[in-house]
Amino acid sequence: MEYLYGIILFVFGVVLGSFYNVVCYRLPLKKSLIKPGSHCPKCKKPLSFWELIPLFSYIFQRGKCKKCGAKISAIYPLVELSTGILFLISYLIFGLNLELIISLIFVSLVVIVFVTDIKEMIVLDEVIGISLVFLVIIRLIIGYNWLDLTLDLIIPFLLMFLIKIFGDHCFKKESMGGGDIKLMPVFGVLLGYKTAFIVIGFGAFLAFPIALLFLFIKKQRIIPFGPFLSLAALILYFTQIDFEKIVTWLVMIGG
Repeated sequence: MEYLYGIILFVFGVVLGSFYNVVCYRLPLKKSLIKPGSHCPKCKKPLSFWELIPLFSYIFQRGKCKKCGAKISAIYPLVELSTGILFLISYLIFGLNLELIISLIFVSLVVIVFVTDIKEMIVLDEVIGISLVFLVIIRLIIGYNWLDLTLDLIIPFLLMFLIKIFGDHCFKKESMGGGDIKLMPVFGVLLGYKTAFIVIGFGAFLAFPIALLFLFIKKQRIIPFGPFLSLAALILYFTQIDFEKIVTWLVMIGG
């Protein structure tokens, strides 16, 4: 039965990943998610049922539109596959409980942030807002009290905001996008404000080699930070590392 649940979660993730592709493409352009229906961006041909099957339609069409031959971006199947895999991992880690729902919501946010921030340098307010509302509701259902939840929401946001102000002052220009700051309450609700602090440093560590690569090879000084923050939070969430115990242990050794 566990194998069946895993398969169902994977398929569910792949299907939702197909919808997330629509979100990533249309919301930054302020387009409706419903109308018009899915179509080829180049020739505008409406897609048939067989052209909408996640993963398989891309394979069967060999990555091209059947009518005009325009190439279909490999991002679409990658988003579908990644979402399916992350949903499966969520089930393997948390099982069937409310924490699984939290994980699926967060995984969905991470997938969308990755695509929109890398392609458009945008972290969608709508996606953050909806995710945060559901995460707060589920945390309250699980039994979190309002005070802890309020601290988890506010403290990471304020810290990142102060970092932005300091960065803007040092570099004499905008050092960080507003979307990165808005992500911090999500990480706080997900991990607690103390671990959310670690997300910032871990995210910077992940981003550093990529930033150097872009600087020296592509001469590009600006890279999106949201994907690295999200990846750092996802790794910390999946691994469930208790950093408070690690810090306490290190202090004891040092003492």
